[in-house]
Amino acid sequence: MKQIPNIFTLLNLFFGCIAIVFALQNTIDIKFAEDGSQFVRLTEKIYYASLFIGIAAVIDFLDGFVARLLGASSEMGKQLDSLADVVSFGVAPSIILYQFLRMSFIRENDGLETSMLWLLPAFIFACAGAYRLARFNLDSEQSYGFKGVPIPAAGLVVASLPLIYWNVQTETVYNILMNKWFLYGIILLLSWLMVSKLPLMALKFKDFSVKNNLPKFILLGITVVAALLLKWLAVPVIFIAYIILSLLYKQK
Repeated sequence: MKQIPNIFTLLNLFFGCIAIVFALQNTIDIKFAEDGSQFVRLTEKIYYASLFIGIAAVIDFLDGFVARLLGASSEMGKQLDSLADVVSFGVAPSIILYQFLRMSFIRENDGLETSMLWLLPAFIFACAGAYRLARFNLDSEQSYGFKGVPIPAAGLVVASLPLIYWNVQTETVYNILMNKWFLYGIILLLSWLMVSKLPLMALKFKDFSVKNNLPKFILLGITVVAALLLKWLAVPVIFIAYIILSLLYKQK
């Protein structure tokens, strides 16, 4: 029974590895219009990387729940969880960022000649996530609150980019996602949020009273409304709301 939570954790790692496989499907289609303009897109297989990261996130939540339910929490489970998370929510999202940077540069003149050095900043994200996990493992004060953004939350924001790209059919969104400076900004911002010591709420309930959980209930309401109105664009909106609510209610 004590190994059941570890099996869930290994499933998290397993699906993270599958996400990496799909993120590495790096075929890029380049089509030219009659006026000479070009349209660049990644193959849809990277879309599945996002889905498997999402599955890993669900399992990551369940392994902690199962461990508490069975009274099977252990130091080994804690370390194993971090090892799985750095793959599923660090390495896999970094490869997605790498692919989006490739696609951004290929849209430019002589983009195929772009040095790989311009793409390597994508992996700053994975390094920041690993550092955040190591610090978390040494800190015993993050049960009902976090110092810095948890790596699963940051990883899910990155995982939403392909889903937004293929499902939000507006030119403005497309141009933003294909802007290399926007992508660099996302990498630096999310990396900083992970390694920072900003006081952020954990989505755990000591009880279900409104008084003690008001920001969580507000976030739940924002999540439902955003999901209905914005679909995949809701993910970054919910993430921003999470940061703002955490900071507004940090003294309460």
